[in-house]
Amino acid sequence: MSIRILIVDDHAVVRQGLRMFLDLDSDLEVIGEAENGQEAVRLAHELLPDVILMDLLMPVMNGIDAITAIKQALPDVEIIALTSVLEDSSVVGAVRAGAIGYLLKDTKADELIRAIKAAAAGQVQLSPQAAARLMREVRAPESPEALTERETEVLRLIGSGRSNKEIALALTIGEKTVKTHVSNILSKLGVSSRTQAALHAVRIGLVEGGELN
Repeated sequence: MSIRILIVDDHAVVRQGLRMFLDLDSDLEVIGEAENGQEAVRLAHELLPDVILMDLLMPVMNGIDAITAIKQALPDVEIIALTSVLEDSSVVGAVRAGAIGYLLKDTKADELIRAIKAAAAGQVQLSPQAAARLMREVRAPESPEALTERETEVLRLIGSGRSNKEIALALTIGEKTVKTHVSNILSKLGVSSRTQAALHAVRIGLVEGGELN
């Protein structure tokens, strides 16, 4: 089963370039392109991609608004912000909206392909610069509701970049059970994305910061 990808960028040349090298990998299939956030939301509903590569600065509807709308309606679709901007507000906004990854457009082709495959498996993908900014900016609540021992184990594994499948194997529990734990963790921490949960795990010392990529 190939990973179905929707490319969202207002520059046709960027979309063509991405499609060209992604098509070279037999595990990936580009199923659509959108030139603004509004079109991205429509196509996400129509095509149900596995992963969306989302530019942030676009006309009609920007990438952060599009990520918010898509994640609310289609929580299983993973979104990687792929952008040329590294402003704190963009990084934080994209992750709060629910992006699982934040990569810069100067990311090497093979790194981007690895990131897409990891995102499809539910793994957090952040450029080192974005991770550093998020550590400063994304604040978990001062006194989050206490996690159970098992939830803490799951959070540690999320923080070290494991997918739900890998967490299920590591803890010898079902993938469905992992999903329930993840959803409870997000709710208790008061965060909206797996990425924010992973950063919280780093902040409280459950994992080393270097593991987050």
